[in-house]
Amino acid sequence: MLTEITAARDAALVEIEVADALDHIAALTTRLAGKKGELSLLKRQLGSLDTVEAKKAAGQAINEAIAAVGEALDQRRRLLTMEMLAARVEAERLDLTEFVGKPSRGHAHLVTQAWERLEDVFIGLGFRVAEGPEVETDWHNFEALNMGEGHPARGEFDTLFVDHVPPGGKPGTTLLRTHTSPVQIRTMLNSEPPIYIVAPGRVFRRDTPDATHMPVFHQIEGLVVDRGITMADLAGTIEAFTKAFFGSGFTSRLRPSYFPFTEPSAEFDIQRPNGDWIELGGCGMVHPNVLRAGGIDPEEWSGFAFGFGIDRMAKERHGVEDIREMYTNDIRFLEQF
Repeated sequence: MLTEITAARDAALVEIEVADALDHIAALTTRLAGKKGELSLLKRQLGSLDTVEAKKAAGQAINEAIAAVGEALDQRRRLLTMEMLAARVEAERLDLTEFVGKPSRGHAHLVTQAWERLEDVFIGLGFRVAEGPEVETDWHNFEALNMGEGHPARGEFDTLFVDHVPPGGKPGTTLLRTHTSPVQIRTMLNSEPPIYIVAPGRVFRRDTPDATHMPVFHQIEGLVVDRGITMADLAGTIEAFTKAFFGSGFTSRLRPSYFPFTEPSAEFDIQRPNGDWIELGGCGMVHPNVLRAGGIDPEEWSGFAFGFGIDRMAKERHGVEDIREMYTNDIRFLEQF
């Protein structure tokens, strides 16, 4: 019987060695090493042996044969799996070489560079960076900022609403934020004054892309709330930022304007060394209603806020004519910065 066991084992190992597909290995596993496999069936013949020693020797030989066959199946299965994966990788190989020559490291996108530089400048001026969600509630995005339902200023944003309904909320009250100003409200609700923050982030509006507009763009918002804050503090902060970001040859000015969340309000411009003025953003003293919405007493505290587009800052700083160029992923454009 030992000869029969050895012959069955050797025949199984030969079959395994020539198997050339995983489904073939699966079939062999069932036929050779399963509970009803050929080797296991040999155990039924143990009862016909004359002595205990013969039965013990034959049983041990059968178990060793089954183990050898199982190990051979596992090794062949691993080898075929590796060969299959290698063949698939080779078949799906793509040539991603864009140019011939020494490869160079990439660098941060033009807008990311401006974003990080702005953060560094404002941190140097004593601000900290705050963040908020891009999907906002109608209350945080509009009502807490003194733009109640039906306020004409809300139409200027041409808002993108989403289907999500917050717990306890109503349909049509969740949107992609149109500015980073909601971060002001969240910061005031979660922090005690004094507050000195900037809030950079991505915002969304229903705009048609052109040389100066994109439906998805980036803003940075600033908020200061403290005792005794005046318009002079705002003007001084804008001037300090202008010189720190653009250079000592630049200066700034404020022009009267209107925003529902500030009173008084102003537009701020920067002047290039050649004398040209460029409008950059809006600013003003935080409206008492906004302070109240943030849980802050306007009789005790005052503050100012400002905001402008990061994309436009990058555009003006580097003299980019068309803002859409920054998002076409043309390496000839991007590698210039």
